Amino acid sequence: MSSDSIQRHRPAAAGGDRRIAVLESALVIFSRFGYRKASLEQVARAARISRPGLYFLFASKEELFRAAVSHALEGDVAEVERILANSDRPIQDRLVDGFGRWAGRYIGPITQDISAVIADNPELLGDIVERWPKHFSELITSAIAEGANKADRELADALAQTMISTSIGLKHQVSSPDEYLARLKVAIDLLLR
Repeated sequence: MSSDSIQRHRPAAAGGDRRIAVLESALVIFSRFGYRKASLEQVARAARISRPGLYFLFASKEELFRAAVSHALEGDVAEVERILANSDRPIQDRLVDGFGRWAGRYIGPITQDISAVIADNPELLGDIVERWPKHFSELITSAIAEGANKADRELADALAQTMISTSIGLKHQVSSPDEYLARLKVAIDLLLR
């Protein structure tokens, strides 16, 4: 990916959006180069912000990395909550869309690297790498258990964990988000039968 395509990834932001533009640009840079090789200069250029402006927002590369990953995961979980809360839609559709937001958008050349950067740097992230996936798991379990009797609620956690494991496996087998969603839909339909 050239620096031009990185800059096209996220347009320059004004005012309060500047921090978000920096976080999103940082995630792209970290995924492309890895944490150790990524530079704050590259992030500043991609976010179209001066280096002093970047240091005004984030005191260190470690702080920026942690904030970028937190921002991405927090946004994903918030969107999953919104998707799963729409009880006007069938549960299978909500689950597929929820997984699509949580994992499906991280499929493809650059986005696969995001997961690797996160997995390769757990010491920098602390509890972030456990807290958000655990919250996602709880959301899936609650959605499956919604309106179920006690016996079915106990089964909901097992179903949620099986769906999560299936999702992880599919991410390594498919080449596009569409293929991931199509195969995940089959698995969810089978599990909820």
